[in-house]
Amino acid sequence: MSDTDAATPAREAFLAASERLNGQVLGQDHLNDRLLVALLCDGHLLVEGAPGLAKTRAIKSLAALVDAGFHRIQFTPDLLPTDLTGTDIYQPEAGGFRFQQGPLFHNIVLADEINRAPAKVQSALLEAMAERQITVGRMSHALPPLFLVMATQNPIEQEGTYPLPEAQLDRFLLHVNVDYPPEDVERKVLGLARAEAADALVGVSVAREHAPVLNETLVTRARQEVLELHLSDAVEEYIVQLVFATRHPGRYDATLEGLVDYGASPRGTIGLERCARARAWLAGRDFVSPDDVQAMAHDVLRHRLIVSFSAEAAGTTSDDFIDALIQRVPVP
Repeated sequence: MSDTDAATPAREAFLAASERLNGQVLGQDHLNDRLLVALLCDGHLLVEGAPGLAKTRAIKSLAALVDAGFHRIQFTPDLLPTDLTGTDIYQPEAGGFRFQQGPLFHNIVLADEINRAPAKVQSALLEAMAERQITVGRMSHALPPLFLVMATQNPIEQEGTYPLPEAQLDRFLLHVNVDYPPEDVERKVLGLARAEAADALVGVSVAREHAPVLNETLVTRARQEVLELHLSDAVEEYIVQLVFATRHPGRYDATLEGLVDYGASPRGTIGLERCARARAWLAGRDFVSPDDVQAMAHDVLRHRLIVSFSAEAAGTTSDDFIDALIQRVPVP
């Protein structure tokens, strides 16, 4: 596939999904794009932003475009692991136990306000995200081949929340920050909200507009095409050096030494390569460029860095640190 080649059925379906997403979730084109990248890369997604910025709406809109099972879980402090995994139910007529599946056995799982659940719940979710299975008692149960956790997190309200452990954060392929839409887009949001409210009042059917455009076969084929994109040795080395620089920034600039306590893991290297491929594929190119790597670096790496106390006290964020690395690591 190249810029001049005809798009494949898989890419046409993803482009149609992108157009629909951007029409349903206004002012969040970056988030919409990252949702598709996560689906293409078979990776989990964490979305962080203030209330009312269409985080949940975007994820639900994507799920409606995929012909697959979807379930939304509202995380609360009293949630139990079995509320996610399911549990063994005793059947008197059979004289034994039968496993009843929980909501994690859907293809796309929306974990709303994920940081409100306690450690035992996060542990059960971590097993699902990492191993694609859940364990109840002595038995392990495999999750569907198409399985994505798309989680939301509110950075403002901290009462009744539990910080996600670093091991779980590292399992998210992308950590996307969303912000307020621009003024002109907010006017369009008003119009869209009025139209949707009017349609709901009169019972207008919008089934055709919301019909799925993706299925598991198309997603699998798209993932294969993403992996077949050309990635030069120079760009591959650039990815490695960019991630390595998060651990040893002093190699590129002595002033960056000590800004982070821990850099990105090798999982960050793998994720950056996969996401750069997905971005190039969505753009219709058959090769990955350094621009693709730089465009994905913040969302792939920001949650994998632990900024030092002194840097945090000085107002330095992980995004600032990544910006500095992009400026200093040589581009092929």
